[in-house]
Amino acid sequence: MYRKLLLTAAFATAFVAPAFAAAPFYVEQNTKTKKCAVTEKKPNGTSEIQVGTTDFKTKADAEKAMKAASECKA
Repeated sequence: MYRKLLLTAAFATAFVAPAFAAAPFYVEQNTKTKKCAVTEKKPNGTSEIQVGTTDFKTKADAEKAMKAASECKA
């Protein structure tokens, strides 16, 4: 009986854990240098501002949005 419980817990952990590990990515612009970067932490709104209004599930999507953003071309 314990073996069945342990196997169930192991399978549940295997499928749920990756969902919690996925952090969103943000495109931020430094207010002094005007340079853009992709980061996992949300910009604070004072020294870094968020470019756009959404967060991204993958770093590749955030980098693509950064290249397309007019604020990041300067």
